[in-house]
Amino acid sequence: MLLKVIEGIAIPFVGTSLGAACVFFMKKELDQMVQRALTGFAAGVMTAASVWSLLIPAIDQSEKLGKLAFLPAAIGFMVGIFFLLALDRLIPHLHMDTDKPEGPKSKLQRTTMLVLAVTLHNLPEGMAVGVVYAGLLYGGGNITAAGALALALGIAIQNFPEGAIISMPLKAEGVSRSKAFGAGVLSGAVEPVGAVLVIFAAGILVPIMPYLLSFAAGAMIYVVVEELIPEMSAGEHSNIGTIMFACGFTIMMILDVALG
Repeated sequence: MLLKVIEGIAIPFVGTSLGAACVFFMKKELDQMVQRALTGFAAGVMTAASVWSLLIPAIDQSEKLGKLAFLPAAIGFMVGIFFLLALDRLIPHLHMDTDKPEGPKSKLQRTTMLVLAVTLHNLPEGMAVGVVYAGLLYGGGNITAAGALALALGIAIQNFPEGAIISMPLKAEGVSRSKAFGAGVLSGAVEPVGAVLVIFAAGILVPIMPYLLSFAAGAMIYVVVEELIPEMSAGEHSNIGTIMFACGFTIMMILDVALG
């Protein structure tokens, strides 16, 4: 079981690293339309994962509350939203399509703030994988090994384009290929770290597993609504982002239902 947990935690990180490695094989920066499509796909995967892999299991685990079975999921979800809101305000970061940093004023380099922006995206994904594997490891509900693997694979699939989205623009700005690759890998390193921390914490907090599952869902939905949807809808021909959102959502839904 422990080996499955380690593999599950590593899979999303591998997805990010492979995407960042595109900097060694592609000569030009990703086309804006391609970036929009990949962002839409990532948003769809994260939305579906929040529903099928996190919120629905949280509600199922709270059946004993009867008509109030929604309560842990609702509370955890909102706490996750406000947790990411706090990080968004406290950590200086810069999104790819803007020159105006967010968060507190900082003298950090542009490259560093770009990596921090993607790291903020990846943190809730690592937490989501961690809490699902914690449920599997400690027996906290109806989580199966296949269902946990489905979430890890879904996150890895959407992490691949995210790795490319961070490394390719950095190379276009004059950063060396190796440093751009390193930045892409570093942005994904928070996922296994976050997953491990959640697993350790969940060992003590098994009784509140529904809250932890929905907390991770809230954190991911915050990223989708605050960052990914605006990015995929910016400019002309934003329908490509919408179409890829639907594709990502459908693929993650299929993975979760078929494997879970």
